[in-house]
Amino acid sequence: MKKMLTNLLALLGLATACSQQGYENAEVNAFAERIKSPDVVLLDVRTAGEFGEGHLTNALNIDVKEDGFVEKAKSTLPADKTIAVYCRGGKRSANAAAMLAKEGFKVVNLVGGITAWKNAGLPVEMTEEAYEVDAFTTKSGKAVKFHALVHASIRIEYDGKEIQIDPVAKLGEKTINYAAMPQADYIFITHEHHDHFDTTAINMLTGDNTQLITNQRCAEMLGYGTVMANGDALQLADDFTVEAVPAYNTTEGHLQFHPRGRDDGFILTLDGLRIYIAADTEDIPEMAEIKDIDVAFLPCNQPYTMTPEQLINAARMFKPKVLFPYHYGQTDVSGIPSQLEADGVEVRIRHYE
Repeated sequence: MKKMLTNLLALLGLATACSQQGYENAEVNAFAERIKSPDVVLLDVRTAGEFGEGHLTNALNIDVKEDGFVEKAKSTLPADKTIAVYCRGGKRSANAAAMLAKEGFKVVNLVGGITAWKNAGLPVEMTEEAYEVDAFTTKSGKAVKFHALVHASIRIEYDGKEIQIDPVAKLGEKTINYAAMPQADYIFITHEHHDHFDTTAINMLTGDNTQLITNQRCAEMLGYGTVMANGDALQLADDFTVEAVPAYNTTEGHLQFHPRGRDDGFILTLDGLRIYIAADTEDIPEMAEIKDIDVAFLPCNQPYTMTPEQLINAARMFKPKVLFPYHYGQTDVSGIPSQLEADGVEVRIRHYE
């Protein structure tokens, strides 16, 4: 009788502890059923390296041991959905679940973590390089890597620095998991249109030392940011400068899309390597004043930016060494390389649709 009473008290204590922790634990099979619901968001709280070695399909990644985990989670995760968390063995995810529950999230934790998941024979996926990457070398031999993310979103790696251009987390059917990327040292936003300006992506990428650089309108919408107007220049580091240049429409009937003086294109100079990110613009006369561009990104989709013919004309104005058409949507850009070959401009087509 005494033993039965002891066991009953132990069970009551366990139930009390479970209720006090504020989140639900689930074994593998129950967890697998729960995450099938569209009302559940899957969160991997391991390191980015662990995530890359194998993770559950459609999982977001926020490292619970990183500073600012709670703030990043609050800015990234939807408050009206259940958050299904996991780690390697269940300990870190239990800590994350407790923190999220304290913030008001409804949370379910995978008992045994991804180890238990794999032991049950359930699938994981590996992180492959999902984006096309182009590498260049600066004058002193430093590497600069460009990742073609989507449409107008570009990730640049340079000398240990992370630079993001117009990050957008979801566009059409394509989703970019910025939570799995390192936090940005610099974020550049050209203008406020939804395919360039996305607070969800910005929040995922922003850390304590992130510097956001944009135009007046986006800074007002965000409530912060370093404002650059056309013609401004900034020294961001000893080997890193940025110039803001005009980006606007010139075709009658299209002027309202990108009015003159509002939006920014950017010229980044990284240890002598000059990179022109034109933003949403047509072949404006100011392009003739741009000099010594090593890498250029020019948009190509009317009525909002340029036709292929306008893009070719723009490239001939300043003759970059390498040109990436981007922001091209359904526009056929396949004929551009051959037309600029005689001008000494190397054109690379990447999946910036």
